[in-house]
Amino acid sequence: MPTVALQPRVHHVGVQTSDLDNSVRWYTEFFGARVAWELDRFSDLTLSRLPGIRRLAEVAVDGLRVHLFDRAGHSRELPPEQAYQFQHVCLQVDRVKDLVTARDRWIELYESGRFSFARADAPTDIVVDADGVSSLYLFDPNGLEYEFTHVPAGSR
Repeated sequence: MPTVALQPRVHHVGVQTSDLDNSVRWYTEFFGARVAWELDRFSDLTLSRLPGIRRLAEVAVDGLRVHLFDRAGHSRELPPEQAYQFQHVCLQVDRVKDLVTARDRWIELYESGRFSFARADAPTDIVVDADGVSSLYLFDPNGLEYEFTHVPAGSR
């Protein structure tokens, strides 16, 4: 019997935070996203998987959806560097100058003092690999890493 390949698509990325309001504000300002919906009541399955979940907000811009949620008793600790975890989420942009815009916006929001951050690491420089692919890495307020990349036509 032939195996049928799955054809999944990313629906959303889930981000646990210790400060939902801070995260919602940062995601809406950084990405230019909007709050699509919010929840404060959850299914038994969600409650069993995420004990202490209190609120969840979906922020969305174009095809990107991020589910931000807080939980009672959050330790505010980052996972150890050697622990299993998603290392980063990569988002592709249309132009190299979009990488510069993302880097500048992160710095502007960080320096505004209006947001709290789990890590004080500044965005990386924009790097270009041997195939001409440009990348930038930065952390959201919760210490989660995003890569922004530009893949020129004809590469990979």
